[in-house]
Amino acid sequence: MEKQFDGKRALVTGAGKGIGRDVAKELVKCGAVTYALSRTQSDLDSLKEEVPDIHTIAVDLADWDATQKAVESIGPIDLLVNNAGINIPEPMLEIKKESYDSIMNINVRSCIQVSQIVAKTMVSRKCGGAIVNLSSQASMIALTNHAVYSASKASIDAITKNMAFELGPHKIRCNAVNPTVVLTELGKRSWSAPERSGPLINRIPLRKFAEVEDVVNAVIFLLSDKAAMISGTCLPVDGGFLIAGV
Repeated sequence: MEKQFDGKRALVTGAGKGIGRDVAKELVKCGAVTYALSRTQSDLDSLKEEVPDIHTIAVDLADWDATQKAVESIGPIDLLVNNAGINIPEPMLEIKKESYDSIMNINVRSCIQVSQIVAKTMVSRKCGGAIVNLSSQASMIALTNHAVYSASKASIDAITKNMAFELGPHKIRCNAVNPTVVLTELGKRSWSAPERSGPLINRIPLRKFAEVEDVVNAVIFLLSDKAAMISGTCLPVDGGFLIAGV
């Protein structure tokens, strides 16, 4: 494994499961001093057992004050992955205030807050850095029962571009990754039924969903110096879904 992040300090939110967990593990393999943040202590405990060199921090990103304290306690960060996110599928006519608030607080507000904290230290240290935000193909298309989730990910795309624009003069690159369905454990359970997965797969030119590794590789690339001239992009990892039309 190429130690391309030796001497770097990385933070991954939503690192207890799925994509975030594998991103955090890969960052350790690549030499970064890595902090894995999750609200679920048991997930962090199992991650620590699997990767003893990783640093874990438990906090609920819905809690502004607790998040501020927790992220500031980590110290300077060079590489940030805003991966934390939730979805509460509801039909447009049945969206609840509580669902809206929960999705937007975790998916959008926490991304802004964590990025603020991290970017301020990058600016003060004059060291530059890289930020990758996890978005979704849902930011660009309509999906049944995903109105609020889609809105939250469209917000992430817009935030990413604005972050890149404002932070670029400080040598801070900001990008987003927009996957299709990813075959995490949750993704496999949610999309195992052929009658559900079939119509969507048939709209993907490569005729398959994304593996976790596909998204991890994209994130690691955008964090690395190999992407030194890439900033403000929203990179689809979707097998061509977004070029295929409705």
